[in-house]
Amino acid sequence: MVASAAILGAAATTSGAFAAVPAAPSPKPAAPASQAMTGLPSAPVEKVIVTYKPSAAEAGSNSAAKSDAADKGARTGEKLSFERRLAGGAALVDLGGAADKQDVADVMAAFKADPQVASVEPDIRAYPMAVTPNDTDYAKQWDLFEPTGGMNVPTAWDKTTGSGVTVAVIDTGYAAHSDLATNIVSGYDFISTASDARDGNGRDADSKDEGDWNATDGECGTGSTASNSSWHGTHVAGTIAAVTNNTKGIAGIAYNAKIQPVRVLGKCGGSSSDIADAITWASGGSVPGVPANPTPAKVINMSLGGASSTCPSVYQTAINGAVSRGTTVVVAAGNSNANASGFTPANCSGVITVASTNRAGARSYYSNYGSIVDVAAPGGETRNATDTPGTVTTPENAIYSTLNSGLTTQSTETYKPYQGTSMAAPHIAGLAALLKSAKSTLTPADIESAIKSNARPLPGTCTGGCGTGIADAAKTVDAVTGATPPAGTVFTNTNNVTISDNTTVSSSIAVTGLTGNAPAALKVAVDIKHTYRGDLVIDLIAPDGTVRNLKQSSSSDGADNVLTTYTVDASSEVANGTWKLQVRDVYSGDTGYIDSWGLTF
Repeated sequence: MVASAAILGAAATTSGAFAAVPAAPSPKPAAPASQAMTGLPSAPVEKVIVTYKPSAAEAGSNSAAKSDAADKGARTGEKLSFERRLAGGAALVDLGGAADKQDVADVMAAFKADPQVASVEPDIRAYPMAVTPNDTDYAKQWDLFEPTGGMNVPTAWDKTTGSGVTVAVIDTGYAAHSDLATNIVSGYDFISTASDARDGNGRDADSKDEGDWNATDGECGTGSTASNSSWHGTHVAGTIAAVTNNTKGIAGIAYNAKIQPVRVLGKCGGSSSDIADAITWASGGSVPGVPANPTPAKVINMSLGGASSTCPSVYQTAINGAVSRGTTVVVAAGNSNANASGFTPANCSGVITVASTNRAGARSYYSNYGSIVDVAAPGGETRNATDTPGTVTTPENAIYSTLNSGLTTQSTETYKPYQGTSMAAPHIAGLAALLKSAKSTLTPADIESAIKSNARPLPGTCTGGCGTGIADAAKTVDAVTGATPPAGTVFTNTNNVTISDNTTVSSSIAVTGLTGNAPAALKVAVDIKHTYRGDLVIDLIAPDGTVRNLKQSSSSDGADNVLTTYTVDASSEVANGTWKLQVRDVYSGDTGYIDSWGLTF
């Protein structure tokens, strides 16, 4: 969203949400030794595991196993000692320190020669599989691993890499790249106007990126400038699922997921009518005149948008359909350094709206912000906010990914750093794919809630609001897989409920699986979008009908939105049951909706 897009009749011309294409990156620095690991270390064997036959005395007697270890030690000249019994019944035998290969071989041979021994094996070492990938440019991907501005991705790879999940990249299409090729599945070209598509026809099954260059200033409307092709969709795709551990290029966040290129942006952007159909098709819905999608996506990334104070119904209908089919929709907040509520589809319901942060963990100077932003992720900065606009002074602080070198049409594959909320959104789409792969039963609401509730506070600043913070991949994956116990059991409802003038509405949460009563410090997190929050009375209704007031109305409180957490004493209430958040609008003139709310027990 470099510039606001014009609305042309029923179709909004939409552009990719990225900033100016930077110059080529500086030469690749040599990876430090700690990042150059290509295999596991060779550790000396210090112990062996001996399994005795069931009839042997050593199988059930620790003293017999101890005597046998001493006997084998005397025979081999090693200081063997019985250490402990393992859960499976085997005996762990210590070799008396690190032994060389011949010593280990002699000890194992002695045990194998014993007719009372069923098996013997070395007590080998295991290592975390989040070892730094061997991709040659991985050192440039600070956004994945740096503790300040990064997203803590490598540790998540111990548990999930995105297998079994398809991510649709609704964008400019696909420019052939060897660092992506094996993770690409067939997509579709939804650009219905042949001149915009530049492929001689309208919609077709070829999602090849034909280039989005503009030859002259003003060609795409007042204020548009001549520009080269961006190969934007390919850059986005690389962040999500570039092939990893292939000794070249970069690592993708969900590197075992599949990318489905869905082309909607061509010459002068794309139309909302085409984009809406693409959302429907990508998620497995039916589009007239288009064959069914053979590999529907469970995650959609849309690093695109245009200026609009409301979400067009054509977008909202398509998004609602996608979410109902179980597809998580991720959207860039936009790059106008403005409130994201004025841009779409960032302002649509049911999407995860993503702001951009820089390497220092602060909001990127260009990123949109506001109460509709759900979460932030690295989008980088190719220059500092105070540098001359249009210059590239800090390419190393941008997001490095797959690209093409062609100025207009495709040429050779390459890699370059880009900045933008377009680069932030695929970080969240990649994380969504990791979550869906780790736990296939997760719904889009579950995924959004997990990402938001496990984000960490920005180490830098975010004037205007960047959601719940910077997404943390490892913490979020741990939360959904149960790898670490949560601070408290959390239940959420992220379905939107419209609040009209002078009405009473409610949103319910079914609490199950708990024992006893609710806590004396029950946390009630409330996210209500409303243009005059003084209109609202908010109550929490317990399963037995008891009403606890959270907020009274106030004619003098004209601020927007209710985004806070209330603490209530609910210790007299049984925890399990249906809890309700009830919202009453007691004045006229301003409306809104319940965006989400949650209970922490």
